[in-house]
Amino acid sequence: QGSVDCPNLEFEYGDADGHGAELAELYSYTEEPELSHNRRCFEEDFHTQVPDRRWLELDRAQQKAYVMHLLDGLEVVNRDKRLRVARAILYLAQGVFGDCDNEGDVLHWSRHNSFLLYQLGTFSAFLELLNMEIENSQACSSALRKPAISLADSTELRVLLSVMYLMVENIRVEQETDPPEWKTCRETFRMELSFPVHTEEPFALLLFTMVTKFCSGHAPHFPMKKVLLLLWKVLLFTLGGFEALQAMKVRRREELGLPPLPEDSIQVVRGMRAASPPTCAIELVEQQQQQPQQQKRSHRSRRPLMKQDSLDIYNERDPFKNDEGGVDEEENDDVDGGMEGELELVERDALIPAMPAQRLPLERVSFPKGLPWAPKVRQKDIEHFLEASRNKFIGFTLGQDTETLIGLPRPIHESVKTLKQHKYVSISDVQIKNEEELEKCPMSLGEEEVQETPCEVLYRAMLYNLPQYMIALLKILLAAAPTSKAKTDSINILADVLPEEMPITVLQSMKLGIDVNRHKEIIVKSISALLLLLLKHFKLNHIYQFEYVSQHLVFANCIPLILKFFNQNIMSYITAKNSISVLDYPHCTVCDLPELTAESLEAGDNNQFCWRNLFSCINLLRILNKLTKWKHSRTMV
Repeated sequence: QGSVDCPNLEFEYGDADGHGAELAELYSYTEEPELSHNRRCFEEDFHTQVPDRRWLELDRAQQKAYVMHLLDGLEVVNRDKRLRVARAILYLAQGVFGDCDNEGDVLHWSRHNSFLLYQLGTFSAFLELLNMEIENSQACSSALRKPAISLADSTELRVLLSVMYLMVENIRVEQETDPPEWKTCRETFRMELSFPVHTEEPFALLLFTMVTKFCSGHAPHFPMKKVLLLLWKVLLFTLGGFEALQAMKVRRREELGLPPLPEDSIQVVRGMRAASPPTCAIELVEQQQQQPQQQKRSHRSRRPLMKQDSLDIYNERDPFKNDEGGVDEEENDDVDGGMEGELELVERDALIPAMPAQRLPLERVSFPKGLPWAPKVRQKDIEHFLEASRNKFIGFTLGQDTETLIGLPRPIHESVKTLKQHKYVSISDVQIKNEEELEKCPMSLGEEEVQETPCEVLYRAMLYNLPQYMIALLKILLAAAPTSKAKTDSINILADVLPEEMPITVLQSMKLGIDVNRHKEIIVKSISALLLLLLKHFKLNHIYQFEYVSQHLVFANCIPLILKFFNQNIMSYITAKNSISVLDYPHCTVCDLPELTAESLEAGDNNQFCWRNLFSCINLLRILNKLTKWKHSRTMV
């Protein structure tokens, strides 16, 4: 069944999707007409300043001079004039697509212009405008009075956030061909976003404040998708992605004098063969009722009822029945071949359960040696094992003593030796021990020296309102989850996707339906990614920061929310086709759009799966794992 319903997917998990896809998700399809509006605003002004020339033909000094002229235009009092200038700057950040012939050129000029804009101080100018727009009580009150909010209510905010997002995303992504000045520019920008210079708080906190203001109902016109995407990318840029996190972990372990990490779990999982999702309990019961006779005939009665679990393969053979029990973990050369063989065997068995019992030639199946990753044993595990063994064989225990093995049989000695070989001391263990010592002797040990990392600065800034931030993020996640029913009291997250005039034709309705679903998927993607980033970085920075954030997520019902999210057909969610590829940026800016029909919309793109949905599912599972790991009460929930 796994092989038919769940084909292997060419999916590579990482910090984010491809550069073009990440830029495309910034815009909803309803915003598409605004692209040409931005172009008009730019060209009208550009041709008065630089007649008979194209942007691509100007040298660097002329480009700088023109950008400075635009930045002066942001200082005017007239709101409409300011917006026209901001649109012209947005057109530059979008890659002056009117002068480009293909998508590659658009993306190239988008990066080039983003670095140019940053070097001339555009980000700071837009930050001031964003602060003004957030405080704009007139826009808030008019949005509150309206029965239905549409794109028109968030025009200024969307333009500002789009420019900032394009700058952050283009500067964040490294490419081998980047000149040295771009590399220094990237580091300066990272420092500027991480450590506040002019303000009291890092930029990410301003975006968190926008999220809470939106959820409290005071600013229903905020374009939440853009805010969340920008917040996620700012955290990814300032704190670092999964690879940077792994490098920081390795460095921190060296500083603490701990042995190096056995491996990077993401790399290990990439090398493992995918497993089909487990069958739900009801299906299992139905299968059992349908196949009582077949079970009697089949010598492997449980096999047809179980979908393959990645670790079943490893548990297939008892390592102690054979002399190769102590094989080194590095010897995984034949893991792939062995897993293939075993899985094909299982799938064949599952597909034809009613075959008469016949011995399959198991000798030919090559089994993998060892687990896919190195086992980790905690100090507590060794203590519990020895306590149980001493109670059984001697009748009393020795507390936390893990060295004395007198009176215990030989196999127990071997077991303790094996456990100690795989003993793993985490950074968290060291941090907890330090905290306990600081509590015992606060006077003699003095205050702990805390490194001023971007993570520490962010946590300190977030600490005061941290519960509200977590509740707000989960509220939006609940509203965007595909399993959520529309309730009157739930927040409206569609303010930046609904057009002013609602659709009249079937085609327009279909297009809007796809747009709304895509909009929700992107919100789920950004929240799941940013929550996971926060949890992982806080855990490395200090275990108690992680525990505090986790506690507030649990208080805000994060565990039931994630379980509710998975209470759907995950296969259909992963293969959902809520995108219209011809309308995606940058494709729609350089290609003639074919006429859309109901059939072409229904067919969707020909991708095998939806990257963002699979990414969201993995992130939510990892968050669930982080919240429940070693917490018995939470696991029981």
